[in-house]
Amino acid sequence: MQHTIDAGRLGEGGRLMLEAIEACVHCGFCLPVCPTYQLLGEEMDSPRGRIYLMKGVLEGTLAADDVATHLDRCLGCLACLSACPSHVRYDHLVTLFRERLERSRSRRAVDRLLRRGMLAVLPYPGRLRRAARLGQGLRGLAGLLPGRLRAALELLPPALPESRPLPAVFPATGRRRARVALLSGCVQQVLAPQINEAALRVLSYNGVEVLVPAGQGCCGALAMHTGEAEQARALARRNLAAFAAAEVDAIITTAAGCGSAMKEYPLLFHGQPEHQAAQAFAARVRDFSEFLEELQPLQPGPVAPKRVAYHDACHLAHAQGIRQAPRQLLRRIPNLELVELADGETCCGSAGIYNLEQPELARQLGLRKAQAVQGTGAQAVVTGNIGCMVQIEASLRRAGSSVAVLHIAQVLDEAYRRAVDGDGRPPEAMPAAPALRTAPTGGHQEGSR
Repeated sequence: MQHTIDAGRLGEGGRLMLEAIEACVHCGFCLPVCPTYQLLGEEMDSPRGRIYLMKGVLEGTLAADDVATHLDRCLGCLACLSACPSHVRYDHLVTLFRERLERSRSRRAVDRLLRRGMLAVLPYPGRLRRAARLGQGLRGLAGLLPGRLRAALELLPPALPESRPLPAVFPATGRRRARVALLSGCVQQVLAPQINEAALRVLSYNGVEVLVPAGQGCCGALAMHTGEAEQARALARRNLAAFAAAEVDAIITTAAGCGSAMKEYPLLFHGQPEHQAAQAFAARVRDFSEFLEELQPLQPGPVAPKRVAYHDACHLAHAQGIRQAPRQLLRRIPNLELVELADGETCCGSAGIYNLEQPELARQLGLRKAQAVQGTGAQAVVTGNIGCMVQIEASLRRAGSSVAVLHIAQVLDEAYRRAVDGDGRPPEAMPAAPALRTAPTGGHQEGSR
């Protein structure tokens, strides 16, 4: 008996899911690039297999609980998107399907509680800071905790930086070449505030004035990619409102996952009143490296000779197609030797909250990534996503490695700081950046939400 999918019955997003399913020709090109297929060797844990399962649920021949385990194991890394010769929009399919799956599946009470806890804490800097401090206090008891809570403690940095709110406006140095708005983020601003600070200085060095709009918050990526679409929309609406009045050339993000999610706002609001505003917003979103390379940056100064490996964040390389811009920026730095990782575009295992929900699979992927980094002989690994940084750093610690994990903005910041004369006066072509200052009002304030 031939089963068909009634897209109209599926409501908003049904047509997009059906288009993705029908585009798949089951060629299998996605299998060897899928991290879970590499680890588990099961067809149902590959993109092709998951498409078959999703199709069965939408046709009504499979129940949500029949496919939930295999969909949960999907990292959403989108390596399949890059490998697919038929251009199947697996990204649209899995995002929309997970929203539907969460409405009809069953979960154990403990799983439901842990997930709600993570999504109630991670997107809100004030809550996350308090939870991180509590977690650091529990480190001595890690061995007594359940696997997922233990995994969360292992991902925390050795020391938590002090809260450092960003300025409302960070001026361009010298002639202004562009004006942008910065997404300050949530997890990154708690665990690694130095990244945004470095980005502000690098943009300023290059004549870019940066606004940090008040009222912004989490991009919604964590909720969006785990099927919690209503929470994601609420967070996205906040950002649509916060950035609406900003007369800027671009909206900049320093986290690949955030940039990917914000470029997906039109999908999130497909068929809803905010769709047009979401399209306009997404059209202005640029990754930090993408924007800076398009700007044709000034020449950075020489750094102490070092070898660095570059890690492709999945939501930069696969979701946004940004591979060359970060590498070109790094190659501009004198004395910096850039080396590639073996199997470099395979996910490190971070994937939003994947390393909290699927700790064993994430640990295996993290170990593989740590071994690849160590195999390069590099002194540092550079990437453009806070989730990757946290995961790789934890994996390197487990491996007993002292390789530094840096954001590309931090590497560029060091190089531009060195582009000054011997007497400390900046050359005419390379004005010095102003000291980081915190405005008394405006800007992103780390609230208690």
